Amino acid sequence: MYFTDRGIEELEKRRGEEEVSFAWLSEQLRTFVDLNPDFEVPVERLATWLARLDDEDDEDD
Repeated sequence: MYFTDRGIEELEKRRGEEEVSFAWLSEQLRTFVDLNPDFEVPVERLATWLARLDDEDDEDD
């Protein structure tokens, strides 16, 4: 188990029944990076990964 799994499990437990839009998620990620600029690169990587989930070209990367 990765350390991040605890945060993911808490997120699922607390908000797992909610539905959110990607616009809302994007705004929350922007706010998080504004408050925590050291996380800019990991958040950008996560956002890019989520944006490209359906890209068949990226499956081998």
